[in-house]
Amino acid sequence: MIPKRRGRRKKKVCVFCQEKINHVDYKDVPKLKRYISERGKILPRRISGNCAKHQRKLTVSIKQSRHMALMAFTQE
Repeated sequence: MIPKRRGRRKKKVCVFCQEKINHVDYKDVPKLKRYISERGKILPRRISGNCAKHQRKLTVSIKQSRHMALMAFTQE
């Protein structure tokens, strides 16, 4: 019999709120790559730990960066 895990996980905090960043820059590729999976997909909020406001800005910035050919649509 496998015991069930109980208890609360530590709540992830938004990195952008901690650093008081209002604008997520599409040209900052190293920072944006932290929020992309190895398959090239954008990580969801529950995994990345961002707040809803910054997750929306992050998504727009990643898509803009891909459109400007600064980032690839898929990873190798």
